Amino acid sequence: MISQSPPAPTLIVARASNGVIGRDGGLPWRLPADLKRFKALTMGGAMIMGRKTFDSLPGLLPGRRHIVVTRDAGWRAEGAEVAHSAEAALALVGEQAAWVIGGAEIFALFLPIAGRIELTEVAGDIAGDTVMPDPRGPEWHEVWREEHGAEEGRPAYRFVTLERA
Repeated sequence: MISQSPPAPTLIVARASNGVIGRDGGLPWRLPADLKRFKALTMGGAMIMGRKTFDSLPGLLPGRRHIVVTRDAGWRAEGAEVAHSAEAALALVGEQAAWVIGGAEIFALFLPIAGRIELTEVAGDIAGDTVMPDPRGPEWHEVWREEHGAEEGRPAYRFVTLERA
C-alpha cells in the first residue's frame, strides 16, 4: 500500500503594495469580494493561524476548523485546537485542506513548506503595523490572476494564485 502525504498547506493573504497585512489587530481595508473569496476557499478546511489572528476574528468562522499556533502552553479558547509548532498544527490537520491565514510570523513559519499562495494584492501604500515581505521568489510561479479596479472609495486589487515550481 502506498501512503500519500497530506497536501501541502496553502497561504491565503491580502497584502498592500508596501507589504502591509494588518493594522491594530485587523485588516486595514474592507474589500467585500476578498472576504467572499476567503470564505469560499477556506470553507470545509482547517485554518491555521496565530493567537493574535484568532483574537482578531469576529468569532468562530462556521464550517472551518480553527487551529491556533501559540508558544503559550496554557492558552485555550472555545472552538480552537491548539498547536505549539508548525508540525503539530499539520498533524492536527491530517488529510484536510490546510489554509494558513496569518499573521506575519505564521506566514513566515509556513512559507517554506507551502505548496500554493492565494494572494490578494491591494494597490497602494497603506498604513499599518504588520508587514509581510513579498512572498514571490524563483520557486513560485503565477498560475492565475484576476484584476479589480478601485470603486466606492476602495483601493484597486487583484487576486493572484501562486504555485511552487
